[in-house]
Order: sequence, then C-alpha cells, then structure tokens
Amino acid sequence: MDNPSRNPAQDPARGLPAPPPLGAAALPPGTYEGQVVLVTGGGSGLGKAIAAEFARLGADLVIASRRARQLEAAREELAAVPGAGRVTAAVCDIRDPERVAEVFDAAQAAVGLPDVLVNNAAANFPSPAEDLTPGAWRAVVDITLTGTWFMTREFGRRHLAAGTPGSIVNIGASYAWTGGPGFAHSAAAKAGVKNLVETLAVEWGPYGIQINGLVPGLFPHPDLPEAITAGLDGGPGGGTGGGPGGGLDARQPALRVGAPRELGWAATFLASPYARFVTGHTLVVDGANWQRRTVVNPELTPLRTQLGRGPFTP
Repeated sequence: MDNPSRNPAQDPARGLPAPPPLGAAALPPGTYEGQVVLVTGGGSGLGKAIAAEFARLGADLVIASRRARQLEAAREELAAVPGAGRVTAAVCDIRDPERVAEVFDAAQAAVGLPDVLVNNAAANFPSPAEDLTPGAWRAVVDITLTGTWFMTREFGRRHLAAGTPGSIVNIGASYAWTGGPGFAHSAAAKAGVKNLVETLAVEWGPYGIQINGLVPGLFPHPDLPEAITAGLDGGPGGGTGGGPGGGLDARQPALRVGAPRELGWAATFLASPYARFVTGHTLVVDGANWQRRTVVNPELTPLRTQLGRGPFTP
C-alpha cells in the first residue's frame, strides 16, 4: 500500500510497504500453545499489542501492571483475541522484589511457570538533565532498569532451579547506543537494560535461557503519556510515539510510522522455537529512523529552548 499523503507525480518516493492487516500472524498457528507468556506493562500500549500477538499464537498470558482497572479491561480484550489461551492479570509494581515473587507464584499456580518473559514496563518523561531531581531520576531508573532486573532475576532463578529453558525479551530504546538528550535518566536505564541482554545471554545460555532486546521506533498508540506526545512536533519526544500520517510519516526513512502489531510480530519471533540460536541480540524495529543522518547538520537548538524552559536557576 502506498502512503496516501504522498503524490507520486511530485515525488517518486513511496517508502516501505504497509504491513499485513491486524489479525495476521508471523508464525504458524499454535506456535505458543501450552506456553505461558508474562508481559509487564501489558495492560496498555505496546505491551498490550505484544501480548495480543502471543495470544493469537495460542499462548496463555499473564499481564502485569500497576493499574488494576486498566489491567482488567486489557485482560478482557486479550481473552477475546482469536486463538488466545487463558489470560490472567496481576497488579504489580516491578520495583518491589517481594511483589514480583508473588506474581510469579500466582502465575505458576494459575497457568504455570512463565516460559517467556517480556520486560516492557518502563517510565519516561522529557527533562533537561540539570532539572532532574533525585526522586525523578530514581523513579525512571528504578522502574526501567531495576524493575526489569527484578523480573529477569526471578524468571532466571526459577528456571535454573527447575532445569527448564526459557526466553526473555527486553524492550529497549535506540538511545542506549546514541545517548538521549532530554532523556538522560531513561537513556542511562535503557543502556543498562541492553547490557543485561548481552551479559545474561552468556551467563544463562548454557542452561537453556535465551535473552534478547527489542527496540521500537515510532509506533503510534492511544496510551502514550502526554509528556511524550507534547514533544512530537519537534521536541525531544519526537522519536518515541505520536499520531499516524502527515508530518510524522515524512520524518521516517520508511515514509511511514510503525503499526504496533509489527513490534508484536518481532517479539513473538525472538521468543519462538525459530529463534533458539538468537541470543544476546538487540533487534531495532524502526524503519532505520535511528540511523538517519543529514548531510549538513542543522543549527543546534539547546534543549532548554526546545522544551520552552528559561535559563537554569539552582
């Protein structure tokens, strides 16, 4: 499908083709039948989209989030996906290792030890680094990195004790490589998440546990926080999300934004039997946007100016 916002007579560029329709599957039907998949942040946004693709392939799901009402709505929605197995929900603050252990206990009692863990839960908001309070720094790093570690540790220890294989997918960010002006807290945390992928792939590979990273580009969805969507017209949030079409499409080398199901397809592949020899790898699904460069750099606008903030005052 061509991008309707472009006129081929004026510009022959078409961009990357649109994905198959919602409901299509990237793997054979039933690939995850009898498998339990735990998705953090699975009550909304990209986490829910990822969970839906595992459900479509027959998985039993456990979705975890801090918001009970949102979780129950997502549980009902995911249970209605054609092919879905059992779907359970667990309220969990992944910063609390005791609660993390309780969620694994509950999952194990209800549907079995999770075979797949998708670490999707994270926190983020734009800010100049000098304006970040200790509490703001801890809030983002504790959820994004420490919470991911608590989930990963619990999953790994249980599989090591049981002598069973497992697969972990960590949702990352491209500024783990490049740095992220405006997101020092999140970029530092995501760099740690990426390093966990590379470290644990070697440590746990001998025991049958694989771990990979998955980096989303611009995937519009209605659950993006206002702090991120507010920057889409040019602020530092512009590489994180937003509405489809128009100017956002034109900013991508693919000449379109991503569909959330495309991220779900990538996640189901990385955790599947068809990717058993893929571990320690981080797959970027962003239409090459993070590799984009200009021939001549534009004039630099300081970050405080981009965010509409005045001179720094301690």
